[in-house]
Amino acid sequence: MTRAEAYRRTQYRAGEVVVRVGRRSATADRWMARHGAREAGFITAWNPMSRRMPPAWNAAAQARLRRDLRGAGREEGEGALGAWHEAMLLVALPKRVLARLARRHRQAAVVWLRRGRPARLLDTRPG
Repeated sequence: MTRAEAYRRTQYRAGEVVVRVGRRSATADRWMARHGAREAGFITAWNPMSRRMPPAWNAAAQARLRRDLRGAGREEGEGALGAWHEAMLLVALPKRVLARLARRHRQAAVVWLRRGRPARLLDTRPG
C-alpha cells in the first residue's frame, strides 16, 4: 500500500468527529460550526516524515505541538488504520496555518477540512 493509499484508508477521529480523506463529514461540519471555523484539520507531531519514533519521543513532540496550538479550538483524537494509530489533534485553523505548523513539526501531510466539502490530504513537504 502506498503512503497516499494509507492516508485515504485511515479513519481520523476526535470525539464525535469522524473523517476520511475524500469524503465529506457532517460531524466535522458541526464541530467547525461550534468553533466558529470554516476550516480545520487533523495534525500530529508523531513520527516525523513517516519515520517511526519511540513512544516517549512522540509524546514529547506532541506536547510541543500542543504548546504551539495555545488558544486554537482543538480536540484530542487519533488516526487509525488496522493495528497502526497515531495521536492527532483536530484544530480549528486555516489551511496556511496548518501547513506551517506541519512543516515546523516535520510532518509530510495534514488532513484539511473545509466546511461543506470533502476532507483533503494537504502535502506539506518542502519542494
